[in-house]
Amino acid sequence: MGILLSLVSVLAAVNVIINWLAPGLYVPLCVITAAMLLLIARVSGLTADDLGLGRDSVRRGLRWGLILAAAVVTVYLAGLAVPFTRDAFQDQRAAGLTAGELVYRVLVRVPLGTVLLEEIAFRGVLWAMVERRWGHLWATTLSSFLFGLWHVLPSRGLTRANAAAEALFGTGPAGVALSVGAAVVGTALAGVLLCELRRRSRSLIPPMALHCALNSTGYVLAWAAGRWWGSP
Repeated sequence: MGILLSLVSVLAAVNVIINWLAPGLYVPLCVITAAMLLLIARVSGLTADDLGLGRDSVRRGLRWGLILAAAVVTVYLAGLAVPFTRDAFQDQRAAGLTAGELVYRVLVRVPLGTVLLEEIAFRGVLWAMVERRWGHLWATTLSSFLFGLWHVLPSRGLTRANAAAEALFGTGPAGVALSVGAAVVGTALAGVLLCELRRRSRSLIPPMALHCALNSTGYVLAWAAGRWWGSP
């Protein structure tokens, strides 16, 4: 229990640092934290297979990952092609990027920052640690709950950045609170899906691939939408 509390405490501290105190150090802090969590996992007795990172797990997971990534791209392109859902891609955070900044987000910040840390933390170390003690239902529940809370700070500016969120919630204090709540619930539910992928595939690669495809492809299409159909 003490190691589990240490893990959660590390994540809470890092969340504050990367969102408030030192956002410019996002990628290196995510990489360092992921390494720390893997060290905590080793100290607690977890193996690479327990984390979904064993040799067989990686081979098996790569097949799942390719299929999931292709499905994400297909669904996103369909959503962008339909006027009714196109507003969801009108996001100032992506539309305002230069081509170089976009490449950095897609190839560095998302895979080596967001995906690496969040998947190792929530579907890797935390899930395996809880699953070993109390089973996969508790592992998925706790991991997904904490994954939702992880997104409280980064979702505060959602209504100012995303046209669909602004239209739905507005930009006042109540709208911001509702958008944050919706983001927490939405990411917690997404966490359940990612945990289930991790459990069924017995590999951390499928949730990593899905997570990376969702975020990176989302950036690319939101950037393109801002140029093809105008900024939100």
